[in-house]
Amino acid sequence: MTMNNNLKKLIPYAFVGIISGATTFGAINYFGIKNSDSDFSYFAPKKETDGKFASFNMAGTGDDFVKAAKMTVPAVVSIKNFSNRTAQRSDQDMFDLFFGNPFGNNNQRQQQQVPKDMPTGMGSGVIISPDGYIISNNHVIAGATKLEVVLSNKKSYIANLIGTDPTTDIALLKIEEKGLPYLNFANSDNVEVGQWVLAVGNPMGLNSTVTAGIISAKGRSIDLLSQQSRTPIENFIQTDAAINPGNSGGALVNPNGELIGINSAISSKTGYYEGYGFAVPSNLARKVVEDIKKFGLVQRGFIGVRSVDLSDTRAVAQYNQQMKTNIKSGEGVYIIEVTPKGGAESAGLRNGDIITKIDNTVVTNYYDLSYAVGSKRPGDKVAVTYLRNGKESTVNVTLRDEKGGTSFRSKADLSVTEKIGSEFEPLSEKFKTDYGLNSGVIAKNVVDGSEMAKIGVVDNYIVIEINGKPVNAQKDVEKILQGYSGNVQVKYVDEYGRITTRGFKMP
Repeated sequence: MTMNNNLKKLIPYAFVGIISGATTFGAINYFGIKNSDSDFSYFAPKKETDGKFASFNMAGTGDDFVKAAKMTVPAVVSIKNFSNRTAQRSDQDMFDLFFGNPFGNNNQRQQQQVPKDMPTGMGSGVIISPDGYIISNNHVIAGATKLEVVLSNKKSYIANLIGTDPTTDIALLKIEEKGLPYLNFANSDNVEVGQWVLAVGNPMGLNSTVTAGIISAKGRSIDLLSQQSRTPIENFIQTDAAINPGNSGGALVNPNGELIGINSAISSKTGYYEGYGFAVPSNLARKVVEDIKKFGLVQRGFIGVRSVDLSDTRAVAQYNQQMKTNIKSGEGVYIIEVTPKGGAESAGLRNGDIITKIDNTVVTNYYDLSYAVGSKRPGDKVAVTYLRNGKESTVNVTLRDEKGGTSFRSKADLSVTEKIGSEFEPLSEKFKTDYGLNSGVIAKNVVDGSEMAKIGVVDNYIVIEINGKPVNAQKDVEKILQGYSGNVQVKYVDEYGRITTRGFKMP
C-alpha cells in the first residue's frame, strides 16, 4: 500500500476521531478592550456629540446625503486579496476516485491554482488617518500573501497588514502615503433606530458605490463570527441600506459623513442583498484598531466563566438534557463553570448564578455580555449584577487574560502557537502505525490571516514536520520554534492526501 493511499485513508478517521479540547477559560468567555484614551488621535471622535442626529430634518435629506457622500467616497478604498488559495475545476482527482473526499466537496472537482496576477478575493476598507491606516474586515484579508489597496482616484498601493481580530472581524492595514482623506469615528452608542445612514464601498466590483437607508436595529447577533472565533463579539448595527458582496470592510456613515460602523455581513439566502445588512459598531472597531496599533494585538479581558445563554432555548434544552438539570429559559447568562483563579471566582461568583447586568448594560443574552466586556482590558473592573436563588446582588470583578494575568501583553509575550496562528492535537499511535506515518499532529483553531493560514493550512490538516523535524504533539512544535526567528518550513497533508511543504518567516 502506498504512502498516499495510507494518508488518504487516515484523514477521515483523524478528523472525526480527535476533538478540540477546551481552553483554560472555557469555550464561552468574554474579552474586550479598555475605554482609555489612545495616543492615536485620528481615531478619536471630534466631540462628545458625534453620532447624535435625532433631530435630522427630512427636508434636508438630499443635500445632507450629497455632503456625506462627497466626504466619504474619497476615504473608502478597494482591497484586493492575493493568496495561495485554490479554485475548483471539473477534472477528477484520483484520490477522490478511489477514496472519496473527506471534506465533503464534490468528488468530480480538483483544485486548480488561481493565477498569481489575479486576486482571490475583493472587499473594501476605510482610511482612518491621513498617514495611511485603513480599517477593514478580517475576512476580507484572510489568507492573503499580498494586499493591494486602490483609492477612489485609482491610485494603487501594496498594503502592510498590521494586525487582525477574528473575534470582532476587524483588521488594520497601512499604506505608505501622507495627506490622505480620512473619516472620523463617531460615537456609535448614540445612534438610534430610524436614523438615516449611507453605506459606501465597492460591491460586485463597482467602485465607490453609495447606498442609503436607515438604522433598522442595534445590538444584533447573527451567530456569524463563531465560525472564526471561539469567543465572538457580535453587537451589529442592522441597516436596510443596500450591502452586497464587496461591501465588506466599507463605511457606514451618518449624514455628517462620520463613521458609525464597518459593513461586515448580509442576511441572505442568495448571497446578495435582501434587505438586511450588518455593521460592526464604530466604538468596538475603534478600540480594536487602537489596541492593534499600540500593542500589536488586542488586549482581551475575561470574566472567567463558562455559561449558557438563557435566551437560547435550544442551548438551554441541550444543557438540561446533558446535565440532567432543569434550568429555565429567559433572560441573562447562566454560569455553569467558574474558572479557577479567575476574576469571577475571586469576586465570589458561583455556578448557578445568572448574570443580568455589566455596569449599566442590561445582559439579556451572551452577546450583550460579550459586548459589555468588549470595551475593557485585563486589569479593568466591571460591576456584575447577578441573581442567586432569586436574590439580586452586585459585585466588582477584575478582568484577566486567558492566562490569568491582569497586565497588558505585547507580541513578544505571545506563545509560539499564538504567533503562528494554530493549535495542534496529536494523532494516536495506532493511526500512525496503521497508515504508515512516522509523525503528525492535527491543526486546530487556525486563525484567519495567520502565518499558518497564509501557507494554506486550515483546521484538520495534518502537519508532519516543521523545519525538517517530526512533530507528534504541540510541545514539539513549541520546542522547535521557541525563540526561532528565521524562515519556517511546514510539511503537511491537505484534504486530498497530498503532501505539501510551504514556508513563512517567523513573526
